Amino acid sequence: MMNEDQVNAIIQTWRDTQEEDLKPEDYKQFQNLGSTCLSECDSEQLLKFIQDEKNQGIVKSMGCVLLAPLVKEVIKKDKSLDHCQAAITHLTKTCRPNELLCSLHELIEDTDPGAISETILTLLPHLQTVLLRLDEKKAACVGMALSAVHKQLSRLPVPYTQKQEDADAYGLCRCCTALAVFTKPFIEEVKRKDANGVCNTEDEELKTELLKFCMRSLREPLLEAELHKDRQSPLWLFAVEIMVTLPAIKESLSGLLFFSSLRRSTVMNNSQSKESRACLAYLLFVQLITIDSFPAVFSPVFVLQCNMEYINQLLSSKKESHLLKGLELFAKSLECVQDNSLPVNLLELKSFYSVPQNLRQLLTDCPIHHLRESGLQVFQLFINKLDAEAKHKFFRCMLKTSNHTGVESYIIKNIRNQIEFSMKPENTNKWFMGMELLSLLGLVLRLPQGTATDLLNSMDKIMESLNLLRYMLIRDKELRNNANVWEELCKIKDEYLKMLRVCISISRAYYSAELKALKEDQKLKAKEARDAARSTRLIKSITVKHENVSNMSPEVQHQVLQSALVTFDLMESLIVRIEEITDEKLSKST
Repeated sequence: MMNEDQVNAIIQTWRDTQEEDLKPEDYKQFQNLGSTCLSECDSEQLLKFIQDEKNQGIVKSMGCVLLAPLVKEVIKKDKSLDHCQAAITHLTKTCRPNELLCSLHELIEDTDPGAISETILTLLPHLQTVLLRLDEKKAACVGMALSAVHKQLSRLPVPYTQKQEDADAYGLCRCCTALAVFTKPFIEEVKRKDANGVCNTEDEELKTELLKFCMRSLREPLLEAELHKDRQSPLWLFAVEIMVTLPAIKESLSGLLFFSSLRRSTVMNNSQSKESRACLAYLLFVQLITIDSFPAVFSPVFVLQCNMEYINQLLSSKKESHLLKGLELFAKSLECVQDNSLPVNLLELKSFYSVPQNLRQLLTDCPIHHLRESGLQVFQLFINKLDAEAKHKFFRCMLKTSNHTGVESYIIKNIRNQIEFSMKPENTNKWFMGMELLSLLGLVLRLPQGTATDLLNSMDKIMESLNLLRYMLIRDKELRNNANVWEELCKIKDEYLKMLRVCISISRAYYSAELKALKEDQKLKAKEARDAARSTRLIKSITVKHENVSNMSPEVQHQVLQSALVTFDLMESLIVRIEEITDEKLSKST
C-alpha cells in the first residue's frame, strides 16, 4: 500500500510526462489506484481527481482504463452510484472517442451473463455520447455497437405473457426501450441529411447499419414476443419504433416484403432474413402498425401470394410464438380475398403446397390445443378461397398425402359441401358434378390396405365416406343428369361396399375371438389365483389406436374390444341403410 505522499508523487510524474512516454505499467497502476478508491468507498475522491483541471491531460491519456471498474461499481448499485455515473460521463466527454469505443466494446463483449441488462442499461447512454462525438467512420462504429448490444440481448429470455412482461425479470423490455432512445439521434441525422439532399457514402452506410439493426430486432426479440395493439407494452412500443424507423431511413416496406430488396443484408443468411421479414409482415398486416402509409395498390391475391413465403417460414417452426404469428398472418392474408376466387395455378407454387402441408402437420401433431383449433379455422378459410378446380386439386392432394384419417374425414366433409354447393344451377361445374368428381370419389371410396385395413384406425374416414355415399344416393336426381357419372359412381360404390363388408366380417371375427379369449383368460386367471397352480397366460398382443391392448388392464381391454365390435355394427348399419336407399330408388325408377 502506498501512502498519500507516494500517490501524489506518482500523479505529479504523470502530469510531467508526455503521453507518448507513458508505459503500459503506468496505465495499469492508474487503473489500480482508481480501483482502490472504489473498493475503499472513496468514489467521491476519485470523481474530484477526474474532474480536476490539473489532471485533464492524465485523464485524456489514460482515463479509459477506469471505465471497467466504474461500470462494475454502477452495476453493484451501491451508495457511490451518482459519483461513478458522473465520473463515467466526464470520461466519455474527455477521452478520445476511438479509445473509449474500444473500452466500451470490450465491456459489452465481456458482460457477465447474470448482469446483461444492467450492463447494457448503464453503457447505452455513454456509448451514444461517444458515438455522437465521432467525425469519421461513425456508421461502422454505430453498426459495431448495435451488433454487440444485440448479441448480448439475444441471450435474454423473451417474456411471453403479460405478467412476465410486466415483471421484466431479466430486463429485456427496459433494454429495448433504452435501445430505441439510443438510436434516435442517428435516425434523426439520416432524416435531416435526406431532407437537405446532402447524403454521402457515410450517410448511406449509416442507413445500412440502422437497417441491419431493425431486421435483427424483428427476428429477436419481436418474433418471439406476444404482441397486441390493445396493450401498449414496452415490446409493442419497441415494435412500433422499428416499423417507424424503416420508412424514416428510406427503406420501402413493400420493397422489403414483396420485391426482396433487402440489398444491404450482408450479415444475415437467407433464413434469418426470411424470419425478419416474416415478423415485418405480421406487424404490418396483423397488428396494422404503419399500415396507413402502406401502398394500397397491391391486390389481396398478390399480398397473399407474397406473404405465403413468410407464412411458410413461420409454420415450419416448432415455436409457439412463430406458429401463432404464422396462423394469424395466414388468416389476415386470406380474409381480404374473395371466396371461391383463387385459381388452380397458384397451387403450382411451392409455398402454396408447403403451407397447407405444414398446417396439416400442425393439426395432427401439435400438442397445443388452441393452436390446433386456430389451425383448423385457417385451414377451412383457405379451402373457402379456392375456386372449384383449385378445391378439386387440393382435395386430391390432401387425400393422397395426409396419411391421417382425421384430416381425410375433414376433406370428405368439404367434398360433400362442394357437391351440395355445385347442385345449384348457378354454381354447377364439372369438378364436383361432372366426370372429374369420379377421380375424387376413387380416393374417398377405397380401403388403403384392402381387406387388411385397420378399420378402427381408419374409422373417421370410413364413416364420413359412408355418409357421403348416403347423401349422394339421396340427392341422386341431380347426379343422374350425367348418366356416365352416375353409372361409374354406382360401380365405385358397389366395389367399395363389397370390400368393406369383407373387411368388417374379418375384423369382427378377429375381435370377437379376442374378446372370447379375454373372457376365457380371466376365468383361467381366477382359477389359477384360487389354485395357485401355474403362471398367468399372456393374451395375444394386438394394437388398437396405437395402444397395445395387452398392456391394458382386463377391464379396459374388454371395453376396447367391445367398442370395436360396436364400431363395426355402426359401419354395417350405414351400409345397410345405403343399400336400402339404393333399392328404394330402383323400385321408384321401374
